[in-house]
Amino acid sequence: MSTPKVAVITGASQGIGAALVTAYRKLGYAVVANSRSIADSDDPMVRAVAGDIAAPAVGARVIEQGLKAFGRIDTLVNNAGLFVSKPFTDYTDEDYDLVTGVNLRGFFEISQRAIEAMLSQGGGGHVVNITTSLVDHANSKVPSALASLTKGGLNAVTKSLATEYATRGIRVNAVAPGVIRTPMHPVETHEFLAELHPVGRMGDISDIVDAIIYLEHAPFVTGEILHVDGGQSAGH
Repeated sequence: MSTPKVAVITGASQGIGAALVTAYRKLGYAVVANSRSIADSDDPMVRAVAGDIAAPAVGARVIEQGLKAFGRIDTLVNNAGLFVSKPFTDYTDEDYDLVTGVNLRGFFEISQRAIEAMLSQGGGGHVVNITTSLVDHANSKVPSALASLTKGGLNAVTKSLATEYATRGIRVNAVAPGVIRTPMHPVETHEFLAELHPVGRMGDISDIVDAIIYLEHAPFVTGEILHVDGGQSAGH
């Protein structure tokens, strides 16, 4: 019996991350699922690895556990992320450490280890970073300097890594969502959030999952920032 492909998903306990676990299992992948407090799965092909991705050594441990359980790593989806909206001068040192910890350090270590595994096993691989449409289309109604600082960095490193590893079969892409209907957004904010999009609605979790699965099956696409944002990045 051949080893199935293996996807690693961070921020996997709810929202987009939980939906991605289900989607990759339907594709026949084994899944390594990480979040700060994630319950063990009844599915033997899902390995839950709890830990704060912003903390040193956690990213390495997630990949090591995946290799121990399933023997390879084929895809990494850097889904874990934090969004703190404040006027720029109101951000604290704690805000900065929190957001950069999850959004940047959380990307850095686990991506290094995943790419090392992909290189050592041969056959290439795929890294997908979840960023935000606000990087390209800032909005005066949504102050988001720390999101732009960190997620803008992820957009840039997506292109850098895509070119660095293109000849070795590792693709690196990003999905830049608009505002998605997840538990992060209270229901009373939905009307305001819907109006931020030219199409007049919030995105659904399935919109983002479908985009990631498209990228999974697009071997000629790398270095792409795929906007799934109801037209936000085009203007309003």
